[in-house]
This record gives sequence, C-alpha cells and structure tokens, in this order.
Amino acid sequence: MKGYHNNHNQGKRRWRCLVIGVLFLVLLSMLVPLVFLLGLYHNGFHSTGHLSDRQTSSASATDQSSHIKQLINNFAPTLPKIHQDLVINFTSGAENKTASSGTPVVLPVVPQPPPIRNDAAAAGTDEITKHKRNAVEESEKCELRFGGYCHWRDEHRENMKDFMVKKLKDQLFVARAYYPSIAKLPSQEKLTHELKQNIQELERILSESSTDADLPPQIQKKLQKMENVISKAKTFPVDCNNVDKKLRQILDLTEEETNFHMKQSAFLYQLAVQTMPKGLHCLSMRLIVEYFKSSAHDKEFPLSERYSDPSLQHYVVFSTNVLAASVVINSTAVHARESGNLVFHVLTDGLNYYAMKLWFLRNTYKEAAVQVLNIENVTLKYYDKEVLKSMSLPVEYRVSFPTVTNPPASHLRTEYVSVFSHTHYLLPYIFEKLKRVVVLDDDVVVQRDLSDLWNLNMGRKVNGALQLCSVQLGQLRSYLGKSIFDKTSCAWMSGLNVIDLVRWRELDLTKTYWKLGQEVSKGTESAESVALSTSLLTFQDLVYPLDGAWALSGLGHDYGIDVQAIKKASVLHFNGQMKPWLEVGIPKYKHYWKRFLNRHDQLLVECNVNP
Repeated sequence: MKGYHNNHNQGKRRWRCLVIGVLFLVLLSMLVPLVFLLGLYHNGFHSTGHLSDRQTSSASATDQSSHIKQLINNFAPTLPKIHQDLVINFTSGAENKTASSGTPVVLPVVPQPPPIRNDAAAAGTDEITKHKRNAVEESEKCELRFGGYCHWRDEHRENMKDFMVKKLKDQLFVARAYYPSIAKLPSQEKLTHELKQNIQELERILSESSTDADLPPQIQKKLQKMENVISKAKTFPVDCNNVDKKLRQILDLTEEETNFHMKQSAFLYQLAVQTMPKGLHCLSMRLIVEYFKSSAHDKEFPLSERYSDPSLQHYVVFSTNVLAASVVINSTAVHARESGNLVFHVLTDGLNYYAMKLWFLRNTYKEAAVQVLNIENVTLKYYDKEVLKSMSLPVEYRVSFPTVTNPPASHLRTEYVSVFSHTHYLLPYIFEKLKRVVVLDDDVVVQRDLSDLWNLNMGRKVNGALQLCSVQLGQLRSYLGKSIFDKTSCAWMSGLNVIDLVRWRELDLTKTYWKLGQEVSKGTESAESVALSTSLLTFQDLVYPLDGAWALSGLGHDYGIDVQAIKKASVLHFNGQMKPWLEVGIPKYKHYWKRFLNRHDQLLVECNVNP
C-alpha cells in the first residue's frame, strides 16, 4: 500500500509539470506575435527611417487634426450656422484635450504665415460691427416709413416698465410648452402636478395684475418656484414639435404686439405734430374774442406809411401761428442795427387774421413797422381771386433716395427739403411797389443783424437761398418726373430767401410756375411730387447761393447739431416735424426759440403757454 501511494504522488507531480509547461508554451506563442506587432506599430510601419517616438506621434496627431479641419472646411458651408459653431467648438475641444493629456505632444515646427488677426477679438469686432450695421439699417427703414418719429423715439426711449409682469408671462409660456410632454411621462405624475399647479397660480396672478405694482408681495418666491419646476422639466426628453410650436406662438405674438405699438406710436406722434397745442389754441381764441370785444377793429397799425417804401428793408412772413410769427419778428428786430428801417408783412388766412391783428397791435418790436394781411382779401390785378381761395405755408418734404446705384431697399438717405408754396408765387403782385424782399419762414429764429442781405449783388439771379448740396436734382428724378433739368444742380431751401421782385416780374416766373404745374400734373406723379418739382424747377439756374453762415437748418429733426455751429449761424431754421412750440420739439434747441417770447404777456400766462 505504501508503494502504491508513492507511485500515485509521483504521477500527480508529472502531470502538474506537464500542464504548467503547456500553459507556458501557449503564453509564449501569444506574446511573441504581440511583441512583433507592437514593434511594427511603434515604428510606424516604416521599413527604414530615423524619426523619434515623439516626432512620429506628433506627426500623426498633426495629420489627424489637419484632416478634421479639412472636413470642416468642406462641409461647413452646407451646415446651418449653429451647426458650424458646434462642429468647430467640438473640434477645438478635442485638440485641447489631446494637447493636455498625460503623454506630451510636441508638434513639428512648420513655417506659418504671420497671424492676420486674433480670432476671438475679430469675432467680437465683427459681431459689434454687425450689430451696428443692423441698427443703422433698422433706423433707415424706420425713417423711410415713419420719418422724424424714429429720431424722436430713439431720443426718448425709456426703460422697460412692468418688467416682472413680462417675465412672468414668458415663464408661463415656457411652462405651457413643456407641460404636454411631461404629462405623457407615466413616472412623472408628481412633476406634472407641480407644473400644472404653478401654471394655474401664475395665470391667476396675471389675471389680477397688469403692472408690477399690482403683484403680490411673495411674487419673487413664486417666480423662483416656477423656474425650479421648469429646470426639472428640461431634464426630461420632450416633444420638440410642441415646444417649437409654443415658442413660435410667443414670437408671432411679440411681433404683432411690436408692430401694433409701433404704428400706434407713429400715429400719435403725427397727431401731436399736426395738431395745434392746447395753449396756442387757447391764445388764438382769446385774442379773437378780445378783438371783437374791444375797439381794435377800428384801429390801424402805426407807421403804415412805410409799407410801400422801397428804400426800407421789407420782410415777409407767411404764418397761421401767432407766437411763431412773433418770435420771427422779435428776434429780427432785437438784433437789427437800425430797427426803424424794418418793415414786416405778416400774411395769414381769414381764420387767424383777427388774432394776428390784435396781437401785433398790442405788442411793439422796437421801432419796426408791422403789417398784417388777410391773403383772402388781397386784390390782384393780374390773377383771378380763385387762386387765393386758401393760403398755404412753405411746404416741407421728406425725400428718400439711394446713396449708390441699385442699392438694397434699406440703403436710402432721408433729407428734409422745404420749398415755396403756391401763395409765395404771388409776392411780386401783392407788393407791386417793392423791389426786394426777404422771405422768412415762421419756424426760424434770427441771431444776427440781416442788413447785409440788402447789399447782396445777385447779378441776374432771382432767389437768394441756401443750397442743400447733399440733395442734387439727379437724386430726385423720381419726384421730378420727366422734366428737363440739370442733374448736378443742388436743391435750394426756403426759410431765408432774398427775392429780387424786379427780375421776377421781368421773367414772369409766376406764369412759369403755373405752366410747369399743369405739365407735370398731366403725368402719373402725386400731388406732392408736382408741388416739389414745380418749386425746384421754376428757379432752375436762377438761384443765388447764400453763404452757409447765414442759416443753419435741421433743428426740427436732427438731434446731432453742434452747439458751436448753432452759435455761429445768423438764422436758425427749425425745419422738420419737431417744431420748437410743440411738446415733441427737440428739448435742447427749444431755448433758442423761447427766449424771444414775451414772457410777461397776461394771455400767455392764462393759457399756460409759457409755464
């Protein structure tokens, strides 16, 4: 038995040695091919060469990076912009991750051209430039559609009111967008109930509150609670179509609301511009009542013998605004070296005649003479009275034209051009004995003595006017129609005009004006185009350009006029829609006009014209 056990133990040992040997051979047979393959891979599958390990790995990384960039360059133009950003960011992240891994990567030194610009800085600059360009284009579109309202809106833009209410509405829209998708998840009954409860709570609050002041005191907590619920909802898969539909509803409603408020604001602005302020209406009515209650209708203006004296300086003002005409006359007389040589002729209509007459009977302007004429009662020898059925003031046009050939619709420049009305063309026959007059619009303020205008040698020209060379007749071809004109001629402006009545009568420009009007009106042009074209073309080649220091225009629409330029100008012209006597007038220019008001007049105080 003892021998049997010894033999048995020896057999077991032999088998163990045999098994170990076989396993060793198997492992050896597996390790040898692996070592061989790893060696080949380590050497880059090259039969010869002397590249180091780092050079090989860096070259491989460079090839891979350049390959990815090549793919991006090939496919990026066909991807939406957001996808391009995602691809580029992802690639950049992968490269950074490789560079910061445990194994150092030494890129090969390859000559590169000097960097043109920093990508981050350039991207920021491009974004700012794009934003500014969009803002300019939006402003141009707005001005093209609504005119001066856009400038007024930009200057009077206020911070958003009821910000909290608007934020609650936005949260409510987002919650409604996520609710249907969350409600379909069977395992999220608690979140569904919480979301529904918050939606109902916000709906109840918004039904009772329309402003921030009406909101309950705990609104911040309720808002934070809604934000937390929405954050939870965003962690679950949702129906993108439903969310997209809800968010598009928000966009559509916002656009509709914006367009509505834009149109409403523009309408109210135009109403404020075209409606006489309450104080001025009160003043006019009070003057008319006082005129008929007193004996003013029996009074005559003093110094009436000067009205037809051609040796004096005659100024003509067309106006239906008592205060505006008063400021023009007062500012001119105050700055005149010899006010005794001044004669002012105020032409108005029958509705405002009595108010004008009483005002200028009550007020004197140094030694100047003032005449008030009702244009409807003027008798003309050469023209039928039908022409004078209604008086018209100088006409202002907001014209838009392209700055370059074939521009996009948004690249248009808008200018304000003021020209004579049809009543101005009766001047040579209303004042038959006068040789020269200076016509002042009722929206100007005089800051210097104007006596030198009477010494101008205008040659054979008729109309001494400021030229607006930023607007050439060639740029207004859509307004001028098929008329023959010099495309390079500058448009002229009313406001301050020296008129040679003798030369006007020689050329019979009034007859030319009526003929041009009849010819242009035969076409398809609008009434505005007819009036503008006939006024500009009647004086073609007959305009004497005044020096730019005589007058400065734009104070009724341009917020960016330099203060020094205002101080140097002899005449300030408030052309545009924002007149200084209106509530919507440009505040920083109003004091140039208000300083010539008679602040102590009792009627102004009672009508609250000058509070």
